[in-house]
Amino acid sequence: MNSYVREANKSDRSKIYSVEEMAFGEIDEAVLVEKLVADPTSQPTVSLLAFDDDEAVGHILFTKGGLTSAGEELSIMILGPLAVIPDYQKRGIGGQLIEEGLHRLREAKTDLVFVLGHIEYYPRHGFKPALPLGFLPPYPTKKGLEDAWMVLDLSKEGKLDRYSGQVQCAEAFMLPEYW
Repeated sequence: MNSYVREANKSDRSKIYSVEEMAFGEIDEAVLVEKLVADPTSQPTVSLLAFDDDEAVGHILFTKGGLTSAGEELSIMILGPLAVIPDYQKRGIGGQLIEEGLHRLREAKTDLVFVLGHIEYYPRHGFKPALPLGFLPPYPTKKGLEDAWMVLDLSKEGKLDRYSGQVQCAEAFMLPEYW
């Protein structure tokens, strides 16, 4: 397997759509990615594709977020969706995408990254439950999945204990069905 990760560009639209659809077995996430990439309120984004040789096998998207109580002084990104096609799952592709994305976000001086995701997977990459730290999702999470709303502090100053509030996302993401 000759795998690598690179930044996605406009010509990768069909590859991204295909990866998202195959990974989730439906088009909902693929449509969401298209909406997020086109949404000016999600900018700047970090969109990465993972390849095995020339085949796109994974995709991750980070979009701009905000915190109701912090204004512009805090740089926040939202991770999601993360997609790996079924034949390539459990091979480290998702982890490669997450780590490369977090590396780029550190370089861009991003402070906090939020995700609504699998409670056993994302903590492997440093994420921890956000609700106990005072960070509310855009909409209440489903009962029993409160720990799935997670945060990772990328700042060198440790900003988790200095802020709290409700996280805001790009307009395309601000719909209750995503939460």
